[in-house]
Amino acid sequence: MMIMARTVCALTLGGFFLTALAIGCGSGGGSGDNQESGTIFTPRMMADALYAVIESDRTVYTREVVDRLQDEEKVIKASEHWKDDKALPLPAQMFRMGAKMASDKTNVFSYSLLSLWPINKQNAPKTEVEKQGLEAVAERQKPFYAKETLGGKTFFTAVYPDAAVAPACINCHNNHKDSPRSDFKLGKTMGGVVIRIPLSQR
Repeated sequence: MMIMARTVCALTLGGFFLTALAIGCGSGGGSGDNQESGTIFTPRMMADALYAVIESDRTVYTREVVDRLQDEEKVIKASEHWKDDKALPLPAQMFRMGAKMASDKTNVFSYSLLSLWPINKQNAPKTEVEKQGLEAVAERQKPFYAKETLGGKTFFTAVYPDAAVAPACINCHNNHKDSPRSDFKLGKTMGGVVIRIPLSQR
């Protein structure tokens, strides 16, 4: 997930607004560059934009790599122990590797993949807002937005539905020995993408 290559180049945090100081920093400033500096982004706008990239990359990998090569063409399997098995990483593992790489490069935002029914218990909600958000997206399949304070910092937290986009998703979760559920269906919410943007720092 090359999400960092698509984010804005410089952001100033303040109150409920993020000011993009140089939206087109990597464009070279050619004569065809009509972008204006000083454009205002709300935390919600930034979270929605990040989710659009994250969800698109996740869906493409799941459908065009894992589902196609494993389930349709039966070329190679996806495995939790993908290094030892010389297999494909699971979509959730790809997601978390990308999230870790992004967190190593910036503290302007963070994202994670959580669920009310996680196969790995460490991916269960840990805060009240996470729990409320996951419950909301499971029920309505629409984004959930809230503010929360963690470690003395205030965050804008957005939770988006993470749906089963391919048969590989439901086959894995419904048949996994550690899965708390075995009735997931294609297109239905299985968890949530949680994006956090700091609003204040101490």
